[in-house]
Amino acid sequence: MSDKEHYFDWAATSPADEDILRESLEETFSCWGNPSSTHGVGKKARELFEAARTRAAKALGVKPETIYFTSGGTESDQIPLLSVLAKPMKGTVLVSSIEHPAIREQSEALKNCGCNVIQIPADSDGIIQPEAVTSLLTGDTVLVCIMAVNNETGVIQPIYEIADAITKACQGKRRPKFHVDCVQAAGKINLNLGYKGIDSAALSSHKICGPRGIGILYMKDAIEPFLRGGGQEKGIRSGTENVFGAVAFSKCLERYYNKQKASDAERTKSFVEKLSALPGCTIVPSSRLEKPELFSPYVVQAAFNNIPGNVMLRALDAKGYSISTGSACSAKKNKRPVLEAMHVDSKLRENAVRFSFGPHTTDKAVDDLLSAVAEINAQFNK
Repeated sequence: MSDKEHYFDWAATSPADEDILRESLEETFSCWGNPSSTHGVGKKARELFEAARTRAAKALGVKPETIYFTSGGTESDQIPLLSVLAKPMKGTVLVSSIEHPAIREQSEALKNCGCNVIQIPADSDGIIQPEAVTSLLTGDTVLVCIMAVNNETGVIQPIYEIADAITKACQGKRRPKFHVDCVQAAGKINLNLGYKGIDSAALSSHKICGPRGIGILYMKDAIEPFLRGGGQEKGIRSGTENVFGAVAFSKCLERYYNKQKASDAERTKSFVEKLSALPGCTIVPSSRLEKPELFSPYVVQAAFNNIPGNVMLRALDAKGYSISTGSACSAKKNKRPVLEAMHVDSKLRENAVRFSFGPHTTDKAVDDLLSAVAEINAQFNK
């Protein structure tokens, strides 16, 4: 069977759009100069690079000057976080309890640098409620970080409501910056990066069929960077520009951003319902069955009685199916901090696995997956 056909770990990385990558590579062959060089060869590369910025901005519905190319989602998340260290008075940072390690681990490091970092609790559905954010705001809060779609459960966070709540709570006072990790949201749910209360957002190319090693930081207003160097990207992200990556990423945004199919949501809803009917299966969180609209149709978390997550992963892998037990970045640590933050039972955490889909996932492949899961489950839950 085709590896791509039975690949269900899109949340970790997506199969590349080969046409876009080949076309982008061909374009950069003739523009091989350093985009920061002032000679003709460099200027030619700069033109291609800036055209990619304009294309990306148009796809995202924002101004080109708000787009900064980075090395990926992690760096796009960490630039706003580290900017706190560039200020004499570091202040308080609020970070949701269900963030990706790119935010969660870096925020822990900020504590060692004198920052006050406070976790925003999630409810049992894994949702960060606006009032949970505003209740923690203080006069010295400088940054709030909340992801748009959780990479393990697929829950969609109410980022626009949170943005409005922060603005309302800070009327007449200095408003903290609001950063949104959109890595799992881009190409999966409709996004409005230009929303008035969103100050910055992170996106990653390899999550929407682009190459690895290129990301975008959307930033409404410039900040003072903590890391400095040659001054590329207006000093926000120094380092020689990745022209090929920028071109390919911008074309993937054109093709995949905010272009979801309603049929994908219906297919996933059916998959979840059939999965939950298997003996010993628990959808995590269980509220997904009653409120599917609160979740991305591209990420599903489930646990199976008597089957540790790693066992289910290996059993499916032996049959040619790729899934995961959570974030690829945390796979070797065997910890599930997102599920812990949701107060999920320890046994369910141990048994939980993640199924994630993409724009090229077929109905037949999903049916095949369900049959394979049912077969394995039957061996442990008769």
